[in-house]
Amino acid sequence: MQGSCFPGQEFCPSERGVQGSCSPGQEPCTSFGHGTGTVRPESFAISKCTGLLHWYVAGADTHRGLLSTAIMPFPNEPDHVTQLRETVRRFGAAEMPPEKVRQWDREHRFPPEVFRKLAALGVCGLTIDEQYGGQGRDLLAAVAVIEELCRHGACLAGPFVHCAFYGGVNISENGSDEQKRSLLPRLARGELLFAYGLTEPDVGGDLASVGTTARRAPDGSSVIVNGTKRWCTGADFADYIYCLVQSDGDAPRYANLSLVLIPPRTPGVTIQPIEHANIRYTLSSDVIFEDVEIPLDNVVGGPQAWNRGWGMLAGEALDVERIEITAITFGIAQAAVEEAWRYGQERQQFGRPISGHQAVRHALVDARTKLEACRHMLHHAVTLANARRPCGVETSMAKLFVAETAVEIAIICQRVMGAYGLSGEYSMERHVRDLLGMPIVGGSSNMQRNNIANRLKLAG
Repeated sequence: MQGSCFPGQEFCPSERGVQGSCSPGQEPCTSFGHGTGTVRPESFAISKCTGLLHWYVAGADTHRGLLSTAIMPFPNEPDHVTQLRETVRRFGAAEMPPEKVRQWDREHRFPPEVFRKLAALGVCGLTIDEQYGGQGRDLLAAVAVIEELCRHGACLAGPFVHCAFYGGVNISENGSDEQKRSLLPRLARGELLFAYGLTEPDVGGDLASVGTTARRAPDGSSVIVNGTKRWCTGADFADYIYCLVQSDGDAPRYANLSLVLIPPRTPGVTIQPIEHANIRYTLSSDVIFEDVEIPLDNVVGGPQAWNRGWGMLAGEALDVERIEITAITFGIAQAAVEEAWRYGQERQQFGRPISGHQAVRHALVDARTKLEACRHMLHHAVTLANARRPCGVETSMAKLFVAETAVEIAIICQRVMGAYGLSGEYSMERHVRDLLGMPIVGGSSNMQRNNIANRLKLAG
């Protein structure tokens, strides 16, 4: 593979120990100066070796401890994805120092100014076709971004998902021509964020039973929405809520649902924050709609898609959602293994590193092995989805296996660190909190088991 070019070097070094050079005919990398690990405009080198803008921290060593424990990419991972990983690693090391990530977690927020820098890399366009300003649909690359961001924390992976997946994937697949023209270019630039309005106080896995209603106004030019959505994470910062509504009281089940785009600042929308323990890049929320009026053109897919929402929700959208939440889970689990692996070699007891004691040594290897199994499950699922092959079983299996196994990994790693694994001075306690919720969010483990059994036609 080709590595990423640094200023003043003829060949491009790679963390995999392979040297390469810029492709023939491409312009050499240019530099705005040499930094020392602090991210400033003058500390970046821009590489034109790939279609994405590459930001490199010239002379920074802050990422090397993280890379030293990284599991190598799959041998058949495309070079551009490997290069993208390296870019995001450097970005994360420079822009997401552990103490800042812990602070953002305590404050239940993400830093918008840092997200704008992330968006400037072009990564938000990885789920959007080039004709709308994106990089072209590349789920392998988009998932790599999630994984690498989550090795530092979910604080930027969250808004990235709200942009590239909730927005980019859904509008690309289901939007009307006008919605694609007006929304996708802004999503590709990271200028819009979506939130999901799917579950309700009395509706979790059974989404077809939603009670939030949408009815056309008498003059037919608008839609009136009433009801309540629960666990609407990101409603406080989103530009649109991607909302599942019951749009026909007389139509049969599944043929009575639509998806609508509701700006949270529309009159009649009330947002009530919900305190929660994991993935705290913002508060989750109840969102109450009281005679909220939106244009008919805000029906996803346009007016002609009225009552066709279930088909939009139950197909590729759910497969891709399972993939992105699984990528978040894997990235955080990888961060937990890396922190425990480093700690085990640094912590001295009885005259040697605790990783030299067999009990700790075996625990760390068990965690690393479980992590590798998770990576294979995720990679298989995203490869199928990226090729648009049927993958409902595989994405459910990946979500189930990775979520459950990541909890095991978290507990192993926390125990390796002992009391320090409970301390706010380390990231491990956050990793554990984040991972304990993963068998619940994004479709519970039991829902995945039901999906798998039904798709494989298990009698019952």
